[in-house]
Amino acid sequence: MKDSRIDLQWFSAEAEGRTEEPSHIKLDKARKEGRVAKSQEFNSSIAFLFAVIALIILSRSIFHQFIELCIFFFSRAGTEDFFTAANAVAFFRYFARMVFPISLVAATGGILGNLIQNRGFLFSLKPITPKFSNVIPHIAQYLKKTVFSKQGVFNILKSIGKVSIIVAAGYSMIKSDLPDLLFLIQKGENIEGCIGVIASMVLKILIFAAILFIVISILDYYVQRREFIEQMKMTKQEVKQEYKEMEGDPEVKSHIEAAKRELLRRNIPKMVKESDVVITNPTHYAVALKYDPTIPNGAPQVNAKGEDELAQTIKRIARENDIPMVENRPLARGLYAETKVGDIIPEAYFKVISVIYAQLKKFNKR
Repeated sequence: MKDSRIDLQWFSAEAEGRTEEPSHIKLDKARKEGRVAKSQEFNSSIAFLFAVIALIILSRSIFHQFIELCIFFFSRAGTEDFFTAANAVAFFRYFARMVFPISLVAATGGILGNLIQNRGFLFSLKPITPKFSNVIPHIAQYLKKTVFSKQGVFNILKSIGKVSIIVAAGYSMIKSDLPDLLFLIQKGENIEGCIGVIASMVLKILIFAAILFIVISILDYYVQRREFIEQMKMTKQEVKQEYKEMEGDPEVKSHIEAAKRELLRRNIPKMVKESDVVITNPTHYAVALKYDPTIPNGAPQVNAKGEDELAQTIKRIARENDIPMVENRPLARGLYAETKVGDIIPEAYFKVISVIYAQLKKFNKR
């Protein structure tokens, strides 16, 4: 009998042949298009946390504004000109003074959440560019993405978990504070005292919910990042194609060459110290040579080379380590122009180099 269970791996990248990790080029391109690993839960949880903090700070002021609002309208409730433009303006003024500060703080939190996830400002019109293909509903694709996938199952469990935990925590908190509220009512306390107890209960629930949302949003961001990397994975053919495009890109080539030069610059002191002789042009060029008897051709190779400031550095290192220097302008210019570090010297220079090595050998014997 065939197994009828739904395998959540049906829709994985591996099933589509995308087995390679995304390159930094593909991730950079996606970022420019506005596609990054992002959790909407994180944005909303930061906004909610900021709103709760603002509510705690401004609660007394908001309460007094509400009392003023009630007094203002109850005192005018029995008049004939109650439904006037002036009263409407007054209502919206009171409402704005109570709600606007918290809304502004919450919006600031949402923006901060985006900046944290995007690692800075990210602006792209591509995500909101209209597409005709998006107008036509794809029910099967929607169900596959929202229900029959790891992401869909995770979202359902996340929503159920949040509601369940908040309901359970709220019930527990209200149950523990309810006797105090009933005691105040039986004692005949004024309404302000009762409102204070109720506000305390609400704030405790809101603080708990804010902390819970932050914890869940961090987990959600981790899941969203994994899902994003999964979507960005590449096939082996895509990796090969991207590498070919990189090789032909002048900008990429220049970056690679710059990296090579920097690496060589760092290794120059070591390479010059291991050299036999440095061929110099007094001001512009310096080429360090080393003879390695294990090389089949039996000819010296270029151990380091430099121009202008780098040439002066090579000569300084040679002087400090007693490496012989031979001034030969044509030879220095020719070796610098025709060789790279690690190359065997061209055959055209064998004779003149052999003379230099012979002189060094004779000098060392003395």
